[in-house]
Amino acid sequence: MSGHLRIVRGDATPEEIAALVAVLAARRTAPEPPAAPRTQTWRNPSRAMRKHLSPGKAAWRMSALP
Repeated sequence: MSGHLRIVRGDATPEEIAALVAVLAARRTAPEPPAAPRTQTWRNPSRAMRKHLSPGKAAWRMSALP
């Protein structure tokens, strides 16, 4: 065994030691990073702006609508 883990009392079987090492290794894994916050589009000022005009049939009607 390495110097990091030492059993000081009792008589552990190899299976018990393996289970202990597995539990300790599972606890050492890095926690999952927090999810990125979703952007709030309802307060985005670009929503109030008019969309790009596309040339074509009835494009002049769409130019007056927001």
